[in-house]
Amino acid sequence: MSIQIATIVELLKFNRIMTLKTIDEISTLSDPQSALSFRPGPGRAHIAWQVMHIAVTEELFATDRLRKTDSNLTNLFPLYQKGSIAGDDIPSLEAIQSTLSQSRESLLKTIQMIPEADLNVVPEGLQERGWTNEMALKILCWHETHHQGQAHLTLNSWKAQ
Repeated sequence: MSIQIATIVELLKFNRIMTLKTIDEISTLSDPQSALSFRPGPGRAHIAWQVMHIAVTEELFATDRLRKTDSNLTNLFPLYQKGSIAGDDIPSLEAIQSTLSQSRESLLKTIQMIPEADLNVVPEGLQERGWTNEMALKILCWHETHHQGQAHLTLNSWKAQ
């Protein structure tokens, strides 16, 4: 594994620690489902959607964008992928944690299969966007922190209500 990919893997691991801290904090609340379902405004995404969107995006990149392979999470794609609207069915903390774990395992497996020589290659699943493997990995690092921040802000808003 190249040093660049190893660095991305370490960043992803750190980012996940922060996401799991938010999930762990929610698990200590008297009503975790209320926090998970809280919307910061009409039509806005709740915490559960933000975190599940992180997981589903990683799974999509691992099994469709960066390489083509089967996924065990395809039933969740329409609910949480880009462009989806946060529904009212709120997954449990256990389902969220399991999905985060499964998608991260898939993503790390895929990332570690990318040779350094292919970092500037645009994979078939990203042809439309024109993103190279390297750009996709950078975006994945940013993506989790972006949505974890939204989930964290939403949690703080829920606490303040």
